Amino acid sequence: MTDEMAAAQRRLAEAQGRLVAALVAGAEPPEGFDPERIRAQASSLVAKRRSVVARLRPDAAAAAGRDLAAEFAAYARSRSAPPPGYRTDADDFAAWLRERGRMPDPPRKPRWWSRLLP
Repeated sequence: MTDEMAAAQRRLAEAQGRLVAALVAGAEPPEGFDPERIRAQASSLVAKRRSVVARLRPDAAAAAGRDLAAEFAAYARSRSAPPPGYRTDADDFAAWLRERGRMPDPPRKPRWWSRLLP
């Protein structure tokens, strides 16, 4: 591989990284991209995540109530990138709500040995 080709690949990787950061972490869009379109796409990606998270954790969606869109948007902005998987995203959102007093702590499971006690 030539030095010129390696440099071009490096520039492309950096540009792709900036684009992903703009889409998922609220960073400034890279040069040459329409900021309004990037914002619209980023908003669409957050809405898709919110929809999946609400299906996976209906308890979290219920706890957020009417504020689900705003709460999830704030949660998404608080992270530098989405977690690796929707289940983790859903559990992290529930924990985020719990930290803010919007969701009760999960019920404690009884210990296996407690049923043996009189």
